[in-house]
Amino acid sequence: MLRGLDITDMLIIDRLELRFEPGLNVLTGETGAGKSILLDSLGFVLGWRGRADLVRQGAAQGEVTAWFDLPLDHPARAVLEEAGLPADDELILRRINTADGRKTAWVNDRRCSGEVLRQLSETLVELHGQHDDRGLLNPRGHRAILDAFGGLDATRAACRAAWSAKAQAATALEAAEAAVAAIREEEDFLRHAVAELDALAPEPGEEATLDARRRTMQGAERIRSDVVRAHDLLGHQGAEAALGEALRWLDGAAPRAEGALEAPMAALARAMVELDEATAGLGSAIEGLSFDPTDLETTEERLFAIRAQARKHDVLPDDLARFADTLRDKLAALDAGDADVAALQKDVRAAEEAYESAAADLSAARQTAARALDTAVSAELAPLKMERAVFETQITPDTPGPEGADSVAFTVATNPGAPAGPLNKIASGGELSRFLLALKVCLTKGQSGLTMIFDEIDRGVGGATADAVGRRLAALAEGGQVLVVTHSPQVAALGAHHWRVEKQVADGMTTSTVTPLPAPERVDEIARMLSGDTITEEARGAARALLAG
Repeated sequence: MLRGLDITDMLIIDRLELRFEPGLNVLTGETGAGKSILLDSLGFVLGWRGRADLVRQGAAQGEVTAWFDLPLDHPARAVLEEAGLPADDELILRRINTADGRKTAWVNDRRCSGEVLRQLSETLVELHGQHDDRGLLNPRGHRAILDAFGGLDATRAACRAAWSAKAQAATALEAAEAAVAAIREEEDFLRHAVAELDALAPEPGEEATLDARRRTMQGAERIRSDVVRAHDLLGHQGAEAALGEALRWLDGAAPRAEGALEAPMAALARAMVELDEATAGLGSAIEGLSFDPTDLETTEERLFAIRAQARKHDVLPDDLARFADTLRDKLAALDAGDADVAALQKDVRAAEEAYESAAADLSAARQTAARALDTAVSAELAPLKMERAVFETQITPDTPGPEGADSVAFTVATNPGAPAGPLNKIASGGELSRFLLALKVCLTKGQSGLTMIFDEIDRGVGGATADAVGRRLAALAEGGQVLVVTHSPQVAALGAHHWRVEKQVADGMTTSTVTPLPAPERVDEIARMLSGDTITEEARGAARALLAG
């Protein structure tokens, strides 16, 4: 809850130091005394969007500091953790506004943004008035309010999870269908290309082998004739015959040469062996160089076919086999993709059914919560002298989304038989105040740690109705903290703590002060509210009666 508020050089406030207490805190004062300035200053330090000209005339800057109790389970701690800010038992917010409009904020002496302040403020303070802008009068927030009242967090989370699963299933199906469609666009090409490559069946390295064989065959005829000529010169009609003849002559002469011919004859014998090997090798070469003329044509056709496919698909000849595998994989993916799409379509239908079931459960729970809220608000309206009014939570079908398929709106009929309509269009100023108060009493049961501020919510009511408003505010403040800006003496008399806001003029300068009122001064302040500027003893007596309850 809010423990203190220090304001320096803001509008007509020179310097104010306020200390607030649990329970019902009331602020009273004449119109224009500066009560709204207190709220503007508090809104400024909480990061709320408001008026820009906040700095007191002549001052270089204005500054507001607010501090709050922060129990261990307070939701503000989660905001602090996410923002990387320190958390302690006390939360101190400070914000400065320079005369030229620059704003700087701190949380527990650490710099932070205005957005962090606004996130913290949602866990710390609620402001309500006839021109409520924090959700009660805005139909766009009514669904969340109803869910909070009904404790539907788990049911709504289940619906949100089902919506997310449905969206994911739809996304997966869309991606699979797009992938299949992309492949199907080139299916004819893929099947034709795979058929061509399967018929060709190219192998890595085959192009180089075919090219070498082709060149060999192209030059084989000329090479073969030269080899045959060489073979003939070395064969039986050439060198081999001459060597044999020489050996025969030497063999006849050797017995008479006393061993002189042995070495030459041995060399010639070795030469004959080498010559035989050479002649045999040339014979094999001649055989290898012999080919069917159609072989060249066949080799060239296959070589040219491989090269043509490589150019067609813009790959290297040695990569054609791998490329064919890639095309086959695409065709396999197309066949598998059809099965995947069918399975994903089934998943989408299942996810849609699960979401519809979760949304239906949430709708049913909202209907139950709506009836309970209508009953609770009706019970609160009777003490506020509006027992003939009818409050109704209307639930109508809406576009499905993560939060279900319901539109929620709070409507009222101020008189039996009158048509129901939106709160802010059907109810008068005083009626609207009481409707908002009744709603707030119902919606805050079980909550703790939140400071609620009601800005002249009792405007337009008086007498017994004002007393009823005050008693509901006092009940709302039990175990918590409520700040009320009021012009109603009945409401002010029910406050546990009372501050008077006054405007003073000194040396041509107007300033606003806030003074805590002890019991005797409360009598005079409430008497002023009853009788005006002239306080009579009768007014004091009436004030004492109000304070006595």
